[in-house]
Amino acid sequence: MEGDDEYRRKERVALVVIVVVASLALASLLVAFSYYCYIRNKVSKRLNTPKSVNREEKGESGKLEVATDNGLQVFTFKQLHSATGGFSKSNVVGHGGFGLVYQGVLSNGRKVAIKLMDQAGKQGEDEFKMEVELLGRLRSPYLLALLGYCSDRRKLLVYDYMANGGLQEHLYPANGSNSVASKLDWETRLRIALEAAKGLEFLHEHCSPPVIHRDFKSSNILLDKNFHAKVSDFGLAKIGSDKAGGHVSTRVLGTQGYVAPEYALTGHLTTKSDVYSYGVVLLELLTGRVPIDVNKPSGEGVLVSWALPRLTDREKILEIMDPALEGQYSMKEVIQVAAIAAMCVQPEADYRPLMADVVQSLVPLVKYNRSTPKISSSPSFHASRSPAFPDKVGD
Repeated sequence: MEGDDEYRRKERVALVVIVVVASLALASLLVAFSYYCYIRNKVSKRLNTPKSVNREEKGESGKLEVATDNGLQVFTFKQLHSATGGFSKSNVVGHGGFGLVYQGVLSNGRKVAIKLMDQAGKQGEDEFKMEVELLGRLRSPYLLALLGYCSDRRKLLVYDYMANGGLQEHLYPANGSNSVASKLDWETRLRIALEAAKGLEFLHEHCSPPVIHRDFKSSNILLDKNFHAKVSDFGLAKIGSDKAGGHVSTRVLGTQGYVAPEYALTGHLTTKSDVYSYGVVLLELLTGRVPIDVNKPSGEGVLVSWALPRLTDREKILEIMDPALEGQYSMKEVIQVAAIAAMCVQPEADYRPLMADVVQSLVPLVKYNRSTPKISSSPSFHASRSPAFPDKVGD
């Protein structure tokens, strides 16, 4: 009897030990699984969002700059509100498809341009994401540098400040502006044409797959204090086909007067669509005319249609030249630039050159022996838009 009791006691002890060990093992498994889920969630967030790797806070001013994995800075809304004087109207320097552009000064004294997105909906979101994703990884002296962004309360983009604004402002007087737009001389126009061409060449030839700007125009070519040009505004940019001669199909977006005819008709987008837009800008530099002007006489309202027949006629080519350039160029230079423009705006995309060929053709014509350009008046950087200038097409 006593032996049976001892046996039962040992059996109960063994059972308790087994239950305790099993409970501990189950608890360990739950802890391990919870830790696994935590790590997995953390890694997933790191892959899907720019994660900060450096943080600095100082005093009551709210100064906070976060360097992200792609080299951009993440700003707080408070920082950019302070940098622009509370987004003061006096600091507005432009208005594009994205929204208002303000000049501002960061807490470290750096002068910047800040875009405040005012376009709601999916397209506005897409344009913001495209700018951040593209410019976060593309680096070229011929593209406007994106310094950082903000997305905590409003969506904002922070760029290098370009003291002389957009090329458009210097080609066309802005009605209602207190300043008179400068008239760029011939040498400066050639240099701008070359540097803008190098920007597109980088996107087409040095990116794989190529990047198609899709909204290349004179107002998206910005000029620094020495009138060096940088291509800007990548909100409508599209990743192109990596196949030779390939295209991507997309809805037609861009600006009237700059959109290539085959893209407008079919929605087939290629790098040659950008080449056409570049040709239109080159015509603007030659003629001083906007791409579409309803106030011109019949037959002269569409710049490409009016200029193209004259570009290859030596007797008529001087008819299209901007009168402000008189006496500044040689006939040989004009013929060469006109030939490049004529090739770029060919109706058939296959007949247009590569941007690399355009660059090689312009290099011998450009002189870099001047520190500053000759202009007829002081440069201005204002928000006004010429009434005759075309608006964007598409949604």
